[in-house]
Amino acid sequence: MLGHQAGQGLRQTARALGGPCTVCRQWGLDAVCASCLQLHAKPRPRCRRCAEPLAIEGLCAECTADPPPFLRTHVAVDYGFPWDRLIADLKFGGATELARPLAAMLAHGLTHDCVSLVVPVPLAPRRLRERGFNQAALLAGHAADLLQLPPAATLLQRPVERERQSGLTREARLRNLRGVFMVDPAQRQRLAGRHVALVDDVVTTGATAREAAAELLRAGAAQVELWAVARTA
Repeated sequence: MLGHQAGQGLRQTARALGGPCTVCRQWGLDAVCASCLQLHAKPRPRCRRCAEPLAIEGLCAECTADPPPFLRTHVAVDYGFPWDRLIADLKFGGATELARPLAAMLAHGLTHDCVSLVVPVPLAPRRLRERGFNQAALLAGHAADLLQLPPAATLLQRPVERERQSGLTREARLRNLRGVFMVDPAQRQRLAGRHVALVDDVVTTGATAREAAAELLRAGAAQVELWAVARTA
């Protein structure tokens, strides 16, 4: 833990003094330079409910047939070069200083007039112990700060350990996630009638977001929308 904290401190100090863009390596003050954002983070038409890329903006066939419990999904980019590497560096490499620039990408151009609470997708206890932090909580905290919204870092919890989601089909992911989330009873009143932004790093099948959003709605949230840095194609 001390090694991780020391490394994080050194990275943060180096960033304050300026350094190479994480993507193109050109020197600057930002972890991701404006040129790379313009080149690799261009907006594209998506499904309004799940953010699946579409030819024209609207609803995809799946959301038309089986609408998710969240009202809409906002993502910044597709999960591909160079963002897949940055997200992996954040999640698995301990590069927590990347959370703020990734959250800034997420917050850019976001309309959030109705949102009154920002809630991260929680990690299971074992995964949290292994990693030492929850990347969704870091992203949610920075996004809430940038948008001047109240964060609720521990409101939604994941006390149940289940099989890892990677490699599972969408149907298997949905079965695997049933009942894994719960709202902290001591914070339940914070949800009453609230429009909640549920934050994650990557949307794949949407199974995790479906179950998490459903639990927030059961606990009293009025509406839930999903914010994520990236979505797989």
